[in-house]
Formats: sequence, C-alpha cells, structure tokens
Amino acid sequence: MIYKIIIPAYCPDERLEEVIDAIRIQMLSSGISSYEIIVVNDGSPEIFDLTFGDVSDRAVILKHDKNLGKGAAMKTAMNYIKDEDEPCVIATVDADGQHIAKDIMNCLNCAALNTGSLILGSRDLDGDNVPLRSRLGNKITEKIFSFATRTHLSDTQTGLRAFHSSLLEDMLMAEGDRYEYEMNQLLYCVENGIPLREVPIETIYLGNNESSHFNTLRDSVLIYRKLLKFALSGVSSFLVDYIMFAFFTLFFTGTSGAIYSNVLARLISSAFNYAVNRNFVFRDTSKITSSLPKYIALASSVLAMNTCLLYMLTSLGVPVMAAKILTEACIFVFSWSMQKAFVFNNKGGAAQ
Repeated sequence: MIYKIIIPAYCPDERLEEVIDAIRIQMLSSGISSYEIIVVNDGSPEIFDLTFGDVSDRAVILKHDKNLGKGAAMKTAMNYIKDEDEPCVIATVDADGQHIAKDIMNCLNCAALNTGSLILGSRDLDGDNVPLRSRLGNKITEKIFSFATRTHLSDTQTGLRAFHSSLLEDMLMAEGDRYEYEMNQLLYCVENGIPLREVPIETIYLGNNESSHFNTLRDSVLIYRKLLKFALSGVSSFLVDYIMFAFFTLFFTGTSGAIYSNVLARLISSAFNYAVNRNFVFRDTSKITSSLPKYIALASSVLAMNTCLLYMLTSLGVPVMAAKILTEACIFVFSWSMQKAFVFNNKGGAAQ
C-alpha cells in the first residue's frame, strides 16, 4: 500500500521540518518505502521560501500564489494525488508538530483496513494541558455537532485524518476553503453515509496553541453556518407563523379560537418553511415528490404536538401569545432533528 501525507502550511516555523523528518523515520522503522509527503505552501510570504526550500528534498512542495485557506490547501493536494491515479491511503497532518508520527501511522493503517471510512485521530480534550479556549471551543462544537447530526464524536476539530483514495471524490465534494472545510467534511460524511471512525491519539498543545491561524469569530461563523441557516429559517418561519396567528386571533377568540388560529397559521408558515429549508438550508437535490410527502407527514405530526401543547398551556391560564412562543421553542429541536434525518435526503453516517 502507498501512503500519502498531506501537510497544509502557512507561515511555518522549524517544526515543519521536524514533522517531515519524524514521518520519514516512522516510515523507515515500519519498513515502508512507498510513501510521499506533500506540503502545500498556502500563500506564505516570500520570507518563508527558505523554510519550504529546506524540505524540498524530502517532500513535494505545492504552492498557492496567495493565501486561500487550510481547506483549499488540502484540496490542492488531494487533486494532485487524484491526478496520479494510483490506489493509496492518505493522511492530513498539521504542520505545527501537534501530531506525532506514531499516531499518523496508526491512522493510515486504520484507513488501509477500513477503506470506506474517514478516520479521525481523536484527542482527549479534558486534560490540563489543553488550553481553556481550545477546550471550550471543542466542547461547544462537539455538542452542536451531536445535536445537529445525532452523531457523537469526541473530537470534531482534529487535524489528523486519514482515508483511502477511493474516497477522494467525496472529500473534494465537501464545501469550504478555510477552517470550515474540516467541519463540512464531517457533515458531508454523515449526510452521505460514510462511517466516521475515531482512533485515540496523543494530545499535544504547543505554546498554548498560539501558532494556530484560526480566526475565532470569522471561522466559527463559517463552521456553524449550516446550523445558523436553520436557526434563521426557524426564526423567519416563526415570525410568519406568529404574525398570521395574531391576525387570525382577531377573528377567532377563546381556547378554541386559539386552536383554529394556530392550525391556519401553521399551514401557511409550514409552506414557507419547507421552501426555505429545501432550497437554502439543506440544499436538497432530490425531487419534490420525494421530500414533500415526508415534510407533510412531519409537519402534520408537529402541528398535532404544537396544538396539544398550546391547548394545555392556554388551559392552564398562560396568555395565548406567550403560550405560542413557549410552544414554538419546545418544537424547534424536534423539527431540526427530523428534517435533518428524515426529510431532506440525509442518510446518516455512524461514528465508531
């Protein structure tokens, strides 16, 4: 089996050479001669040309004329491997020394044995050596990912990943050019039934992780974009529903009037929500005849639950408009999960 190691690098220091040498030593000690290290210079300033030149005798150097982002750098290397057109296993590795060679080899070997899976080198993020910013960021992302996909991963932000070349087309299909690419890669696998397998690796954070080029605000928005889209869709649909509900209560009064108003408002807002989620949030490519019946079934179930909860709250004396807000808040999580898993063409991959 041929091994390919991708190292995206932007403004690297001497640790890049240390990473490459450690990989070469590991390959030699494992008796592996068929391997290639591919470093992508992601538009680093000219002052770093010497750094890349120092390792050009041990690695293939690909270069971007300007900084395009970590995801774009990985895709450049993947396209290079794709053009070579030979079966291999591929690992993506950070350039800052946070992945030891033994763990890289373990992930490559796991990918060779599980050719249909994406292998994740998963760290223990509860240790004292993990910076607070990284620990909180990983935990928040883990919970959001689990909520959004019903798939639990212990480390969603690991840069050490491996896969067989038969998955190259899939890895290139994942959207994003910067840090969001790695999250979108996981989402793509879940949505397309590609198993995610976790391999425990050593947890290393050097110098409080200050070498990372992660922009907290910008890249967090990019990472959570799909969930934010759904939240925006939910808010806009709620506003349509709430306005129509308020309008119909002008004509229907009392507890029964609230029920009539709720049903009519829900019919209108559901049509709006279906169109927005299909075309904007999930970008569903299946025929309407496939997703619409499932959405109607879900909307009917949600309407029944919504109506029962609204009736219960108003019967307990909660003001009708306040009861409507509480009802919608309770339904949000259920609606997201079911649309993600059942309505809009999501197959659901399992983490192992």
